[in-house]
Amino acid sequence: MDGTHTLLARFIHWTFIPLYAYGILKQLDDLSQLEDRGLLLFETVFALVFLLIVVLRFAYMRRVPTFHGSHHSPHRLHVLLARTVHRGMYAALVLLPLSGLLIAGLYSRGITSGLLQEGALVVHEFSASLSYVMIATHVGAAIYSRIKGEGVWSSMVPMLKENGPNQHPLVRRVASVEQRFYQSVEAMLPQNKRQ
Repeated sequence: MDGTHTLLARFIHWTFIPLYAYGILKQLDDLSQLEDRGLLLFETVFALVFLLIVVLRFAYMRRVPTFHGSHHSPHRLHVLLARTVHRGMYAALVLLPLSGLLIAGLYSRGITSGLLQEGALVVHEFSASLSYVMIATHVGAAIYSRIKGEGVWSSMVPMLKENGPNQHPLVRRVASVEQRFYQSVEAMLPQNKRQ
């Protein structure tokens, strides 16, 4: 599983961060700001571009193994957990612009309040919150992987490269507890689910 992500994969990964940050920082303070047709158009175009980039990123990155660059084969439950976080992140990042587009579409049709607009706003706020949680989990897992020296960090991050598995006794102990946890969970699964 050793290897490095392609230049395109790393470019997509790292250029998406400022796009996401810009989207979060420029968010509207109040729905009535959409009365400005120029702003409404800008928000619509931004949401469409954001959505397109997320979908293209997902289409490209799903071809790459979850633990690309790893020095070892991770436990299958670890892979499942990582895939779940990635998919949750993509779900949030797709829902965010879709709900924003729905809000803008409703607003442009004169629906500035009511059940539909409130529902779209709730989905938008939920997807924003979910994206924070999923991205924080992703970053935390990347840092944890870097501490363990699994090789995944070095395949995507251009600095603080790993030199192989971390041999510090505390790190080895934590990694051992993690492996026992996965084995315990797997032992609780029905036999046919484990195969």
